Amino acid sequence: MTIHRASITFHAANADDTAAFIALRGKTRQNAVSKERLAEVGITAESWAQMMHSGSLSGQVCHHDGKLVGYCFGERDTGEIIVLALLPEFEGLGIGKSMLEHIMAQLRAHGHARLFLGCSSDPASRSYGFYRHLGWTATGAVDKYGDDVLEFHFTA
Repeated sequence: MTIHRASITFHAANADDTAAFIALRGKTRQNAVSKERLAEVGITAESWAQMMHSGSLSGQVCHHDGKLVGYCFGERDTGEIIVLALLPEFEGLGIGKSMLEHIMAQLRAHGHARLFLGCSSDPASRSYGFYRHLGWTATGAVDKYGDDVLEFHFTA
């Protein structure tokens, strides 16, 4: 597939698209999570949409020729980056970084000087190097899923 930059668009996530977000999460390369597994931990299209409608969860999405190819979501009240998901064929194009930076800026605008997220502790994982390259550092803590907790501190 040829990917033309002009056919890549970014915009705010829409709560009506949560079923598509869940479907895409199951298609990622290293952090694929099925619809069933997400439901086991309480994440459904309905619960996701409810968090978006409440204003506590905001997201940035990316489309290529009108097809959803990735998204990033952050939690307004805690400063947590909840998820960054991208279809494998769109990796390495700067899309994930762009969406992440957009959500980070939103969370900073809500007053967060420190953000955090859960990330694989496996150095062979793409996410391990991705976040660290962007300035995220390990806290030494592990989240309930067994992932390293990374943090990002904004500088003045």
